[in-house]
Amino acid sequence: MTLDQLRIFVAVAERQHVTRAAEALNLVQSAVSAAIANIEGRHATKLFHRVGRGIELTEAGRVFLTEARAVLARAEVAELVLADLSGLRRGTLALYASQTIASDWLPRHLVAFRRAYPEIAIRLAVGNTTDAADAVRAGTAELGFVEGALDDPTLASTTIARDQLVLVVAPGHPFAGATDLEPEDLVSADWVLREAGSGTRSAFEAALTEAGLAPAQLQILLELPSNEAVRAAVEAGGGAAVLSETVVAAALRAGTLVRAAFDLPSRPFRVLRHKERYRSRAADVLLDLTTKADVG
Repeated sequence: MTLDQLRIFVAVAERQHVTRAAEALNLVQSAVSAAIANIEGRHATKLFHRVGRGIELTEAGRVFLTEARAVLARAEVAELVLADLSGLRRGTLALYASQTIASDWLPRHLVAFRRAYPEIAIRLAVGNTTDAADAVRAGTAELGFVEGALDDPTLASTTIARDQLVLVVAPGHPFAGATDLEPEDLVSADWVLREAGSGTRSAFEAALTEAGLAPAQLQILLELPSNEAVRAAVEAGGGAAVLSETVVAAALRAGTLVRAAFDLPSRPFRVLRHKERYRSRAADVLLDLTTKADVG
């Protein structure tokens, strides 16, 4: 069994979809299907249930997924060691970032890193804060960039930047003309929020609790899995939302969104590292670049 076959299996298992896995791996669908069939045939074990047009992991598949991730994590560590020994002249740096960071903060730092070290490939996965923590814990990512607060004894969390949250509505919304909103005013609105587990959602709910308002009191019209979807829904009149200032900056300038008069705290951007796993020079260099850029 090859590492490529393991990577294909993990990609399919995580997405529960052959076509999406093929797209993520830049492979044709037939190659992905053949790799899964090869593993199942060689070991006479079904890893997936075929249910209609979809697939689901079997019990054997769930057990194998844990082991496959562990093997790939060890392979990543071995590659990082070799990259360090070669003086950052080759290798891959695996990262996981929450959506706000991946879309609006991290790209400029990745460009600077690649210009300085063009032989080090960057592999970036995007999800929410919980996904990033899981990836670092499992070893499939060396660094996890998140906005949400975490309490995990296996992960070291370091603040590397700060971000401002803002409450936004469409121009015709009642909040658009209000001069000073109070926490109790928020209960009267419909809300469009990110999914539970996202850093943006967690930070907003923490701010509500601090202001004496239970998050459960909000009337949630929609829960959406991306900043762009939330922004578009609010622009369409879906209600109020809280997003990063960088996410809505262009919409505020264009007048398609209005910043409501309700103060929210800034929140930290954090980087997660596993306390016991190998620390590569490539990761250290990237973090040094982000720190210098933000200080400058």
